[in-house]
Amino acid sequence: MQLPSLDQIRAAQTFIYRFMPPTPQYTWPLMNARLGCEAWIKHENHTPVGAFKVRGALLYLHALQQQSPDLEGVVAATRGNHGQGVGMAARLFGLKAIIVVPRGNSVEKNRAMAAQGVELVEHGADFQASLEFARSLAKERGLAFVESFHEKLVLGTATYAQEFFEGAPKLDRVYVPIGMGSSICGVAAARNALSLATEIVGVAAAQAPASARSFAQRKVVEAPAETVIADGLACRRPDEQALAIILDNATRVVEVSEMEIIGAMRALYEDTHNLAEGAGAAALAAAMQEQDSARGRRIGIVFTGGNVDRATYAAILNGAAIHQEAH
Repeated sequence: MQLPSLDQIRAAQTFIYRFMPPTPQYTWPLMNARLGCEAWIKHENHTPVGAFKVRGALLYLHALQQQSPDLEGVVAATRGNHGQGVGMAARLFGLKAIIVVPRGNSVEKNRAMAAQGVELVEHGADFQASLEFARSLAKERGLAFVESFHEKLVLGTATYAQEFFEGAPKLDRVYVPIGMGSSICGVAAARNALSLATEIVGVAAAQAPASARSFAQRKVVEAPAETVIADGLACRRPDEQALAIILDNATRVVEVSEMEIIGAMRALYEDTHNLAEGAGAAALAAAMQEQDSARGRRIGIVFTGGNVDRATYAAILNGAAIHQEAH
């Protein structure tokens, strides 16, 4: 896959801004004191669906509709944020959307998708099982399948990365969570398009280490996706195209534990009063883990979303253990 150019990113921004404004990037004094450096946070929790995924979904579904004007609808698999983005785009463009989620998925993410008017289908024990079922369902229903990693999704994430790099002072390093890979690939696209030297560090959940292991072994490696708290990072098998881009553009992939993610969720609330879902706080967890090497530098932290269930977040803030039943 060829990463998008600066002109392509700017054109995509023009289209996306018809439906939402750019999101802010802020530096927070309490966070800076905690990390011992100047940290800038990209607030993708401020999109209309509370996560970055809507950007790529708007571009993807618009392109599908342009290619097939008679298209009736789409099918996608998700743990929540991708499905909300697809649901919002489908509603705006007058398309039907069927979203497949694994059993035991986030209750509030499911509610948010249903509120967009999607048909919600529960299938499988994890995201990979939902993904495979969604592909077959799309064929069965004669609908378009929306991939979880695609050039339009990368272009969508490149639009937030472009905003970040242009809205913040020059960043020495940026931490980006890795689910299926569109975020980190979009950050790489924007960095390269702007000819910046910013170091890109990927972040994986230790309880879903497929991306980290694949990076270390320089090939696609499957691993169990057992993270409870960071459902957006629960990838069992990385995408080959995404891995190739990550290998070319990231310095390393850091693994963060469940407790490190929970600590970062608390820290984000205490220092910024923003809500963070587990995947959204993973980049901060990595920055906290590596704060000695970042001391005195200027870093970027991509806050990919804030869609966390109330019961889960209340338990985290109260210091309770998090169990699968919380979802």
